Amino acid sequence: MSNTEKRSSQEFIDLEAKYGAHNYHPLPVVLDRGEGPLVWDVEGKQYFDFLSAYSAVNQGHCHPKIIKALTDQAQKLTLTSRAFYNSTLGDYEKYITEYFGYDKVLPMNTGAEADETALKLCRRWGYDVKGIAENQAKIIVCEGNFHGRTITIISMSTDPDSRGGFGPYTPGFEIVPYNDLDALEKALEDPNVAGFLVEPIQGEAGVYVPEDGYLKKAYELCKSKNVLFIADEVQTGIARTGKLLACDHEGVRPDILILGKALSGGVIPVSAVLADDEIMLTIKPGEHGSTFGGFPLAGKVAVAALEVVREEKLAERAEYLGKIFRKEMSSIKSDMIELVRGKGLLNAVVIHNKPGKTAWDICVRMKELGVLAKPTHGNIIRFAPPIVITEEQLYEGIELIKKAFKEFE
Repeated sequence: MSNTEKRSSQEFIDLEAKYGAHNYHPLPVVLDRGEGPLVWDVEGKQYFDFLSAYSAVNQGHCHPKIIKALTDQAQKLTLTSRAFYNSTLGDYEKYITEYFGYDKVLPMNTGAEADETALKLCRRWGYDVKGIAENQAKIIVCEGNFHGRTITIISMSTDPDSRGGFGPYTPGFEIVPYNDLDALEKALEDPNVAGFLVEPIQGEAGVYVPEDGYLKKAYELCKSKNVLFIADEVQTGIARTGKLLACDHEGVRPDILILGKALSGGVIPVSAVLADDEIMLTIKPGEHGSTFGGFPLAGKVAVAALEVVREEKLAERAEYLGKIFRKEMSSIKSDMIELVRGKGLLNAVVIHNKPGKTAWDICVRMKELGVLAKPTHGNIIRFAPPIVITEEQLYEGIELIKKAFKEFE
């Protein structure tokens, strides 16, 4: 295509508005190419990506090792379904279970599917192992949670946008405040509780980090009542918070571990649920599955993505760079900034919204300056660049963010 035939960003935006469902409100930028922490729009303008597809591209855009794994396998075999064995799945299952230290893995595609899988596993374990009466199992979840948007998952949500107008809702969930051990302890008194599902850091809620010790004490409370501790690490896992898993900060090993997003480095949808035999083997053939879960491309891509995390020491890198980011953000003198919080390279800046000076306005100005980030809940900007970003690039991005805030003074 010659330069004269190139289409503008507005043309692509108009196409989506006309032919696509209106279930997103994106920033007005049309991305065409990516490499590492950088992306380019259709006009060729370069940006720092400070969202990482909600932490799916921790390894950077189009990581050559992951792309090679994908393209090599794509020319050989893409999909068999689970009606047959394939030559990549076993190797992947061995690799990921040894990598995270579990007996078994159940492969799925999206984070929401993995969460649904964990819920089914938990209920089945509650009936078959704990001995809860049929259809009486309860699962405790937290206010402000975000585990996806299926009917069952929104049934346990407190977000009016996700939940409102989609009832009737799935029963069997009890919602307690996040970061509140007393409320959790009280809810655990019910003998029908089978599990506690929690995000170690609530990402979509605005990178809400619980108090030190919360996860460890919550885990111990669950153990004392024979309740499964289920960690949704779809956004916080795979090195994002400065450890391989966010639970590792407190030495907690979840009974059920939910992974997605960066498990493929953002190349294809790959998710996984990990657990030991006592839990995983409660589900028998035909009782759960997915046509694409564990498909040949997924196994090869996920192994490559996890190898990159180790080889490039991404957890250590996120820990180091995250401290720099929070220090620099905290140094900004602006009456717009209420709070800076986060762990590793999962961070948020809470904005004091005023007319013409909102989190959205800041994000639009940052976009114009060459940094992409997105508000959540109206007044919180989440900052999560690919972990492969260099220290020099991080400082360059920070300077652009500071410039945007300065212009709103």
